[in-house]
Amino acid sequence: MRVLICGGGVIGASIACFMSARGVETTVIERTGVANAASGKSGGFLALDWCDGSPVEALARRSFALHAELADKIDDDWGYRRLDTLDVVASARRDVGIYRRLDSPGWLDGDTAVRARLGTTESTAQVDPAAFTKGMMRAAIANGAQLVMGNVTGLAFAGPGTAVRGVVVDDEEVEGDAVVVAMGPWSVLACRWLPLPAVYGLKGHSLVFRYVPPVRPHALFVELESETGAVASPEVIPRPDGTTYVCGLSSEAPLPVDPGQVAPDDGGCEKLHAMTARFAPELGGSEVLAAQACYRPVAQDGLPLIGPISGVDGAFVATGHGVWGMLNGPATGEAVTELIVDGAARTVNLAPFDPSRLAPLEATAVRAEA
Repeated sequence: MRVLICGGGVIGASIACFMSARGVETTVIERTGVANAASGKSGGFLALDWCDGSPVEALARRSFALHAELADKIDDDWGYRRLDTLDVVASARRDVGIYRRLDSPGWLDGDTAVRARLGTTESTAQVDPAAFTKGMMRAAIANGAQLVMGNVTGLAFAGPGTAVRGVVVDDEEVEGDAVVVAMGPWSVLACRWLPLPAVYGLKGHSLVFRYVPPVRPHALFVELESETGAVASPEVIPRPDGTTYVCGLSSEAPLPVDPGQVAPDDGGCEKLHAMTARFAPELGGSEVLAAQACYRPVAQDGLPLIGPISGVDGAFVATGHGVWGMLNGPATGEAVTELIVDGAARTVNLAPFDPSRLAPLEATAVRAEA
């Protein structure tokens, strides 16, 4: 069996890692670069139980455990560590002292209050997202997988609407027995060839500072209120490599056809920088190593799309993980491997993520290739 995976983000790399570990001939096809999009620009925050009570609960819990297992099993450093997570509130118009429930970690503005502990080292953790994605790809290649750089421009079919026999990469056919669409928000392009539901891109901005907190690192989820009463929700995640990541400011900017064309909105990163300086002046005054933006993939109902594509034998999809792509990559890779190799996923019930639960997007609604 030869499995073709379209997309070199964390989902595609995770599928390749688990698939190749089973001895399956695996090829990943990536247009721009491994971890080039959200998988290289996200926070890398992991949570055991933040999806509890939703259909994603089992997937998230299994994946949180797999992250720990993979960090021990694979000889690669992607910055995995457990850490505490705090709920922080800062306001320019009201006294936040009434919210203070815990001591501040010491590197926040004096008018910033720690309201609650959202997670401990038992329930929250982190990875460097780009390092993790590339590490999973390296592990897959070590197991015999191939990485092909190229643009997927279509699928090859054994007959009209029957089964896939491969993909078309830059006008050259690559043969395979199964094809997995795992292109993040760009999976929407596959709606031109397959009956897939729409996938949308949710844009966010982020900064990477050269900064090490002076005390034990905490991930921070901040409620930041301006003088006008507008509330923003930046997230702060210190990393073991001497940097600190800050994200926030979602945007409705349209998804470019080429992932290489993704860029921050005008003034977006500058605004995020100013916000950071308000609640963490020392952090905000540090050197900015990267000012960037990415699009996270979401489906209409907010749940991932994981499973076979109705009516087309050998075609599968794995996308739409939203902000939890880095968390849920490993369990998705494991379950998709079981689905294709064994005929059914055993570790996680994929029924809630069946792509046929949503109506397919009309092919004419997809923008033509740029």
